[in-house]
Formats: sequence, structure tokens, C-alpha cells
Amino acid sequence: MSTLRAWLSPARPGEPAAITDPGERRAILVELLLVFTVTLGLSGLQSLLSLLDALLRPEPLADQHVAINAPQAELGLIDMLQQLANVLRLCAWGGLGAFLLWRSGIALRRVGLDRSRPGRDLAAGAGLAALIGIPGLALYLTAHAMGLSLTVQPSTLDAAWWRGPVLTLAAFGNSFAEEVLVVAYLLTRLRQLGWSENRALWVSAMLRGSYHLYQGFGGFVGNVVMGLVYGRAWQRTNRLWPLIVGHALIDVVAFVGYAALRGRVGWLP
Repeated sequence: MSTLRAWLSPARPGEPAAITDPGERRAILVELLLVFTVTLGLSGLQSLLSLLDALLRPEPLADQHVAINAPQAELGLIDMLQQLANVLRLCAWGGLGAFLLWRSGIALRRVGLDRSRPGRDLAAGAGLAALIGIPGLALYLTAHAMGLSLTVQPSTLDAAWWRGPVLTLAAFGNSFAEEVLVVAYLLTRLRQLGWSENRALWVSAMLRGSYHLYQGFGGFVGNVVMGLVYGRAWQRTNRLWPLIVGHALIDVVAFVGYAALRGRVGWLP
């Protein structure tokens, strides 16, 4: 019990000092607004609108389908390039958050983006993937059976030699963008504004859930829980690579596994 309480109580190793200068605080607020307006915050708004549209349709949510990785062009080569362009955009989003932290004087090792402990980061990432991935699948199947989630299709890409590698890259792009922006960047900036760790954690988790609303209520709840676990793990350790690895593993299994099992097993909606 004491170990659990210690984990739930945030440590703040190597945190940046809170900024008191009013001009600097305003600059951080403007920066946060701009960054998330052009990245995942806007995705959250669009996701909410997508869910509202689904709720207003006559069909139940469970009878509606939404694809995460869908074809973007008729010609296979162009489709592959479109998918890779999406990956590039996601990596650029994450790179933007990392660059802004670095440009403001925060070394990337302070948010856990250094390469000092690759073995331990990989092992921790695998543990986080198992901790979130298995219950997350159960939550999705339960929510779908209750009519609270759309039928999520992680990939509807046609079978092609490039599908597996591109889906793997897409998994990394998603994980890199989300964990850098929603965890390292956002929580660091909120620390600088003097927010409490718990308040910042809930904001981060709710943002993560918001841009998954297009999947239905199950996707929202599942990703809020993921955000609370991942955010607290980072607050305790300031190590970001385990979060990126864990998230990427979850998405690789979802994207590539679904593409391989689609139409071949009866338990997938």
C-alpha cells in the first residue's frame, strides 16, 4: 500500500522553476494555445464534432465504422506516399514540442529524450504496453458491446508489400507526437506556470482523451486512463522513451494485428 501511495504521489525530479515574470507567463500561454491549435488540440475539437455527428445519425454507434489508417489515394504508390506524409507530419508535431523546450533552455535529457538507458527504457515501455494494451482492448470490446463505441478499424489499407512497414511507422509517429506534446511538452510548460502536478496530469489526460472521441465514449475513457498512467509515470521518472515505446507497441499490435486478423476471427467487431 505504501508503494502504491508513493507512486500515486508525484515526484518532481529536475523540474524547471516556476516562472513568475508576467510577460514570460503570457508568452507560454500564447505558445501553448498556438501549438495545440495546430496539433492535437485542434484534433480534439474535430474529434468531438465527429462524435456529435455520429450521435445524430439514426444508426447506433456500434453499427458505425471509423478507420484510423484508411487509404488516401487510388494508386498504391501514391497511397503509400500519402501515408508516409502523415507520419512525417506527426513526427514534425513531436519535433516542434521538443524544439520549443530545447530552445527555451530545457535540455531534452531533462524530459527523458536522451539515450542514456536504452535497455531499461525498452523494458519499461514493454511493461507499460502490457499494462495499458490488454485492459484497453477489453474496455473497447465491452464499450462496443454496450453500444458506446463505434466499430474502430485500425487499418483498412489494402494488402501490399508496404502495408506492414508503413503501419509500424504510423504507430511510431502517433506515439512520438502524442507523448512529446501531451506529456513532456505540456506538463513541463504547466510546471513552469506553477500548476500542481495533479491538476496538470488531469488536463493532459483529458486532452489525450479528447482527440480519441471520434471512436466513441470507450475510446475517450480508455485514453483518459492511459493519460493518467503515462503522465504519472513521466512525472515520477522524467523518462519519456518508455512512454513512446509502450505507446508504439500498443499501436503496432493494433494496426498490424488488425490488418492480419481482419475477417479471419469472429471476436473482432
